[in-house]
This record gives sequence, structure tokens and C-alpha cells, in this order.
Amino acid sequence: MEKRIFVLSIGGSQIFKDNKINVSFLNKFKKIILSNIKNKKFIIVCGGGSVARMYIQGLKNVNASEKLQSFAGISVTRTNARFLSYFFGFDAEDGIAHTMQDIEKIIKKQDVVFCGALEYHPHQTSDSTAAQIAEHFNCDFINLTNVAGLYTSNPLTNKNAKFIPYITWKKFHEIALKIPFKPGQHFVLDQKASKIILEKKIKTYILGSNLKNLENLFMGKKFNGTIIFG
Repeated sequence: MEKRIFVLSIGGSQIFKDNKINVSFLNKFKKIILSNIKNKKFIIVCGGGSVARMYIQGLKNVNASEKLQSFAGISVTRTNARFLSYFFGFDAEDGIAHTMQDIEKIIKKQDVVFCGALEYHPHQTSDSTAAQIAEHFNCDFINLTNVAGLYTSNPLTNKNAKFIPYITWKKFHEIALKIPFKPGQHFVLDQKASKIILEKKIKTYILGSNLKNLENLFMGKKFNGTIIFG
């Protein structure tokens, strides 16, 4: 039986926390992924997080173009992807996938593929890359970020923000469109990603740092997070 493919977008904030590698989280993440490869394949798209934003801000300070800011962010996502491949024990001697064709080639040979952002496109983050990959492989999209799911406002800065367990593709895209794009933005999914999942009807999950929810999702059990569907 052919293995089911899942696309996961993991935020840089999950890889790098408090100025050090988030080893505890990554060990749990690794265990969950590798325990599921008997009947699943995973394409893991890495974000850039605070390191990418640091480089982006540095370029912004000298009035570098938004395109160059994005290039700096893309480089960090690819470094994170190479690191994660090593962390999982995969030999990335041939480098990290930079194109959809690279991913197609690697996924045939191994059960877990790591990448950062693919080719540069204006106004998108690694989340757009993940949504494009989910569209290409016709599979579900899971976004792991530093908040438990979608809220009415940023829960890290507003203690009165209300959790949204379920939202339609259309309603979610309407929310995303209200947030102006900037390289390294914080919103759970960027505007291009929300447009792709709306147009291509991609079932999407937003989960936070508690990896028990990811484990429960794979096991078909109840989990805490936001489902974008319908």
C-alpha cells in the first residue's frame, strides 16, 4: 500500500528558542515522525524564525530591497532544514531540496524530506512553500507554530485573545488578507498560503508546541488545535 504523505511546516521559533537549539522539542518531534514512517511519508518545511528576522531587520536598516530581505530569510530556512536533516540522522550530502522536482526525487528514496523555502517568489514565506507542496502532492498540511492554533488576535500580546478551533478556508483567507505582508511576518500562515489552501481546498491544521496534539492527530484521537476546512 502506498504511504500517505503529510506536509509539515515547522516554525523557526520551534527549532531555535531562547538563543539555543530547542533540543527537547526536536527530540520529541523526531520520535513522533520516525514512529509513523511505517505507513506515512513526511515533507518537513522549515521556517526561519527569529534568526531570519534578525537578518531581515539588519538589511531593512540599510534600506535593502524587500527581495534581498526575503533572500536572507530563505537562506536561514535552508540552513534550518539542513540542520534538521542531520538531527534526524539523514545524510544531506547532496544538499537540501530547492525545487519541487528535488522533493519528488528525494521522497521516492526516503520517508522524510527536509526543505526550507523553495524558489523566491514575492510576498511569501516558508508557509507558502508548504502550501504549494501540499497542493502538488494533494495531501494535508500541518503547521506547527509557537501558539496553540488560530486566535482572534495574537495571544502572545493579548491575554483576551479567543481560541478558534475551527474555521472555513474562506473565513481564514479573509483574516489573512487584513494583515499586510512583510518578510519574516509572525501570522500563523501568510496570505499566499491562505489563498492556496482556499483555492485548492487543502485540509489544514494549526498546532502549537505541545507535540501530544501532533501525535494524537496521527493516531486519529482528539487533539487541541485549529482545523481549516470547508
